[in-house]
Amino acid sequence: MKMKKIPMRSCVITKEKCEKRDLLRVVRTPDGNVLIDQSGKANGRGAYLKKDIDVINKAEKTKILERILEVTIPKEIYDYARGIIESEKLWKITKNYWDILKLINFYLTVLAKTIS
Repeated sequence: MKMKKIPMRSCVITKEKCEKRDLLRVVRTPDGNVLIDQSGKANGRGAYLKKDIDVINKAEKTKILERILEVTIPKEIYDYARGIIESEKLWKITKNYWDILKLINFYLTVLAKTIS
């Protein structure tokens, strides 16, 4: 079976090559609006940022997205990007807790069977 090729993109801040899913894409649409493209397929000029709060902060401070996309980036875009990153972190933590709870439940079930 043929392995599916994983798309790689470069972060405009760190210059690291990462898997596309590990990056946020900020897009300037043809009508001049700026948005965060979570699907990775929105029409327009895009730039990729690593999903890291420090990277978002540096992008805001250096205004690199404004130079690349040639448009003013509203503060809300950076806030939204931070929110996406924080929610993904929270999701991973929550998912890990559920996995731990399932494991504890499994061991308690096995322990109960051995005691009785």
